[in-house]
Amino acid sequence: MGREFLLPDLGEGLTEAEIVAWLVAPGDTIVIDQAVVEVESAKSIVELPSPYGGVVASLFGEPGQIIHAGQVLLTVADAATAMDVPDVPDVPDVPDVPDVPVAAATAATPSEGSGAVLVGYGTTESTRPASTVPAGRFGRTGTPSETHVFPADVAALPAPTLPVAAAQTTPTASVMTGVLHPARRSPVVSPIVRRLARDNGFDASMLAGTGQNNLVLRTDVDDYIRDLTARPAPARATPARNAAQPADVSADIRIPITGLRKAVSARLTTSRQEIPEATIWLDVDATALFTARDQLLTATGERFSVTALIARFVVAGLRQFPLLNSSVDTASQEILQHGAVNLGIAAQTSRGLMVPVIHDAHAMTTRQLRDSLAELVAHSPDGTFPPSALTGGTFTLNNFGSLGVDGSAAIINHPEAAILGIGRMIERAWVVDHALAVRTVVELSMVFDHRVCDGKTAAGFLTYVARCIENPVSLLADL
Repeated sequence: MGREFLLPDLGEGLTEAEIVAWLVAPGDTIVIDQAVVEVESAKSIVELPSPYGGVVASLFGEPGQIIHAGQVLLTVADAATAMDVPDVPDVPDVPDVPDVPVAAATAATPSEGSGAVLVGYGTTESTRPASTVPAGRFGRTGTPSETHVFPADVAALPAPTLPVAAAQTTPTASVMTGVLHPARRSPVVSPIVRRLARDNGFDASMLAGTGQNNLVLRTDVDDYIRDLTARPAPARATPARNAAQPADVSADIRIPITGLRKAVSARLTTSRQEIPEATIWLDVDATALFTARDQLLTATGERFSVTALIARFVVAGLRQFPLLNSSVDTASQEILQHGAVNLGIAAQTSRGLMVPVIHDAHAMTTRQLRDSLAELVAHSPDGTFPPSALTGGTFTLNNFGSLGVDGSAAIINHPEAAILGIGRMIERAWVVDHALAVRTVVELSMVFDHRVCDGKTAAGFLTYVARCIENPVSLLADL
């Protein structure tokens, strides 16, 4: 009898996710805790492990389809009976996609538990193998030199066999790149590649990739888009138009608000509707900050970014003005002042605006804070942050100067009480000792919740951070 793996509760109130890619196919033998599907929620892209072992009987949903918590993702049949059950759905043959032999794998007995933490499935001691399962991400079989060892208590089961002709099938010249095939399911790893294809109206997995094992690369998507735009438009009857009417009339495009964009829209809307915000800003001479950065490099041999140093000043400022490290509990009509400083860093990613969080920033040294910030920056291009890194923020720092602007009246990241923005740092004429000089100047913009504090507190925090930027040595007095 088949067991159903339902989409689990993804936490943080997330009730839906989009299927990005299947990591297994019907007929594959899987073990407990093997990753079987990659899904994209409003928070992040994650691989979900199966709580059951056995043979994959059927998959529910296609890449790009939205599924809701509690819906069936796949069914798993007991491996001992799967060999005798003829109703396991067959995968339709695709002429121009090479057949891949089903790999032999070991399956856990039904009585064993999953080591993965899935809400609704419980957790026990993990039986997940340390190495990749042979029937893995792309469904290929490992070579003899890639033998995988599983725990001794996992019973070995025979793998389903295929005809020799099918097992020896190899890619041929008939597999054409740059051509969409509706039944093709080529592996696509990069979220950027999937997003690029989706934005241009097609599914990247329908292309025959040029990478290893037909992996779809960005160049494959770019080539298809280039060919698509170069093709002549199909001839069709057009209504007569006035001579004054322009020949090229652009059509409207509807872009669905889903996934991350949907979550961001809801949060920003709530922020605007609920928070009575006020904005203050200040131009600051940052010349000494760059000098301090260079001195740190000379003294330690390590590089510290300007953003990391400002983050250090922000954390110190929040300890001086803790009311800004708060949120408002509208149900109880109370201001919740947080003990820990969990510093959010606004990041522009391929998935959109995200705010990963450096937890317990108040307990970090400047070096630790720098390293944590660098780790977030490394994940920013594709937005592959773990879900835990996107929750629990108490204050947000936004370096929008990287976008080439001086300032912004930013929207507070609800339910936080304030956000500090850093503009671009450029050389300007500045008065120093009653004389004009060329200095590196930055504009700081701060938006705060007027329910939490008045302008005096916000201005005190902003001028404190400004003094630290203008004279970094002054921070020593508060350490």
